[in-house]
Amino acid sequence: MGSLTGRVALITGASRGIGHAIALRFASEGAAIVVNASRVGVHGKLKGTLEGTVEEIQAMGGQATAVVCDLTDPKAREGLVERASEAFGAIDVLVNNAAAGIMKLPSQTTNTDRSRMFELNVNAPVDLAQQAIPGMKQKGTGWILNIGSATSRQPSIPYRDSKEAAWIIGAYGATKAALDRYTQALAHELFEHEIFVNCMAPTSIVLTSGAEYVRDIARKNPDWVEPVETMAEGALELCSGRHVGRVVFSRDILHETARKVRSLDGKRVLGDAFLQADPEAPGA
Repeated sequence: MGSLTGRVALITGASRGIGHAIALRFASEGAAIVVNASRVGVHGKLKGTLEGTVEEIQAMGGQATAVVCDLTDPKAREGLVERASEAFGAIDVLVNNAAAGIMKLPSQTTNTDRSRMFELNVNAPVDLAQQAIPGMKQKGTGWILNIGSATSRQPSIPYRDSKEAAWIIGAYGATKAALDRYTQALAHELFEHEIFVNCMAPTSIVLTSGAEYVRDIARKNPDWVEPVETMAEGALELCSGRHVGRVVFSRDILHETARKVRSLDGKRVLGDAFLQADPEAPGA
């Protein structure tokens, strides 16, 4: 406990899902948290709000605030890191989690589709990293974590799911492949400044609160799903250790470092890299 005490973390896409889990886990280790999403309120069928994330962290005794910004808009994200620094000081840790996918066959993905995905999934993380780097250099250290995806690689044959399911992730996967490559280049530029840049993808589909379709998948194919705590714990490892340019899966980084997976409040050890998702658990 306390591995992030005194640090300030900005986490995008933190109203729900993986970003929400990372925010809670980092807060449990003492970080002051700035959460970001494009808007407040309920996002579609998946419950989650920025206010809710902030309130949960404060209820744990942590510090948190929210900064609303549409990351698909280059003008809107100008100066976001500076705004995020107003509450608790300069950002020590940046987690680029926000992303979006438009699922169409590669032959039918339009320029508008591709541009929107690249804007949010590649350009926004790059812009925020560039905004955060000067402050990290001034502090003498920093951590940048980009959240990747297994879709950056073409699925193996025979496909685990349908052929169409493997094809429609292609354009989204291309954005994540670009993010992987950029991560490695930036990491090797910045490690001499004690700024550690890495990329981590879920090993499997992540079971997050309110994701009913994932619960159904977990019941039928438990090996297709991982608990959100594995992502949160892997993120903590990569945002507190001295890893350089890793493009890694969540379970792999936990296994390599023999790191135990804790509950999001940090109080209980749940297991290790082999921890299975429990679709019947309260809050899952």
